[in-house]
Amino acid sequence: MRMFDSIFARRARAAAVALALAAVAAAPGPAETDIRRDAIVNVVEEAMPCVVNVATESIVESRDPFDALWRRFYGYPNQPRVRSALGSGVIISDDGYILTNLHVVKRANRIQVKLSDAAGGGVYEVQPVYVGTAKIDVALLKIKAQTAGEKFHPIKFAADDDLMLGETVVALGNPFGLGESVSRGILSSKRRAVPKENEDLSMENWLQTDALINPGNSGGPLVNLRGELIGLNVAILEGAQGIGFAIPIKEVRQALADIFNPETASRWFGARLSVTPPLRVRSVDPRSPAGAAGLRVGDAIVAVDGQPARDYIELNRTLRESAKENFNLTVRRDGEAREVKVRLTPFGELFQQRMGVDLKELTGELVEQLGLGRLGGLEAGLLISRVEKGSPAEKAGLREYEVVNGIGGQRVRNYLDAFQAVVQVKPGERTEISVLSPRTRGNLILGYQEGAVEVRLK
Repeated sequence: MRMFDSIFARRARAAAVALALAAVAAAPGPAETDIRRDAIVNVVEEAMPCVVNVATESIVESRDPFDALWRRFYGYPNQPRVRSALGSGVIISDDGYILTNLHVVKRANRIQVKLSDAAGGGVYEVQPVYVGTAKIDVALLKIKAQTAGEKFHPIKFAADDDLMLGETVVALGNPFGLGESVSRGILSSKRRAVPKENEDLSMENWLQTDALINPGNSGGPLVNLRGELIGLNVAILEGAQGIGFAIPIKEVRQALADIFNPETASRWFGARLSVTPPLRVRSVDPRSPAGAAGLRVGDAIVAVDGQPARDYIELNRTLRESAKENFNLTVRRDGEAREVKVRLTPFGELFQQRMGVDLKELTGELVEQLGLGRLGGLEAGLLISRVEKGSPAEKAGLREYEVVNGIGGQRVRNYLDAFQAVVQVKPGERTEISVLSPRTRGNLILGYQEGAVEVRLK
């Protein structure tokens, strides 16, 4: 009997243990970690909504020798060809400013961008391009929002020179027009050499990676494992495998400072700011409005007209696009807040003050009226629409309807070119102004002849 009691006791204990184990197995445990979710997946999920596909259309003028006959018999020229191209870009502000390569959008007549599927996948028109220089190959675009207050996904910038040789990097973009695409690799080389003054940008100035960068990736972001922008994808080495290049974020910041400031909107401010907060004054032209107002190198601009200045794009948009020209800047200097009142000078006013002329940028209509198409059209220069009596311009012999195409030996195509040439000349100094003077017969313009005069600027 005791044997059976022992057997039943052992069986009872075994059953209790089995029930306990079953209960443990049935109880909810901690969520399983998906082994596929690594650092790369996290980076892509964070950075992909910031990436756009860029599509451009360019009008290619026909040089067909039969164009004259076509115009004569049909009354209009042969239809020009439309050339399409694809590239990539990256959103840098929540109101839709985009960085891409200059070579992606240069000479484009129409630009559209398509958001990644992670950001809704919508197609948007783009406002006029703010272009940089071929030396850095960076351009700034602006999405035309489809609804008031629409927000986009901006990427985070890495710190300048925060690069580790061999660190994992991810290239995102639109290779071969296939749509959003990802490739990973390592940072194979940092910036190899410091460019000399006036030296063209070359591969020695770029980051090198073995992350695949194909045609169409140009303008897309190269990011680190924190999802921060460390460079703009720019090129591949023809015939090479596993060698791609990107413009370093330090160069991208410099290009942004050159592209997006009051001067590129025809207003003279005269101070250059850091692109990342705090927005410190990096340089000041002592003869500029900023210099006259008392801004100093090292000042941190913390507010404009009482509104906090936290973002480079937002601050410069206010200075560029506001209808007014007078601003109250709150700056922090030596730990103290100070108020600085500054009035930005429109370029047209500057040209009147220093030369005594009104200058107009050439539109397509003016080019047609003045017969400038054979001279490069919109590249011809600035039209003199008025010469003030007794001014330096009148004393030098400048006349209305002449076209200024050079100042001080610098080519002049637009207001910004003219401004940059004029501010280099000190008051009282002479400078040479190159002009195209119309040859007329009655009201008919027969052509233009080149000439030059010396003007003493005020």
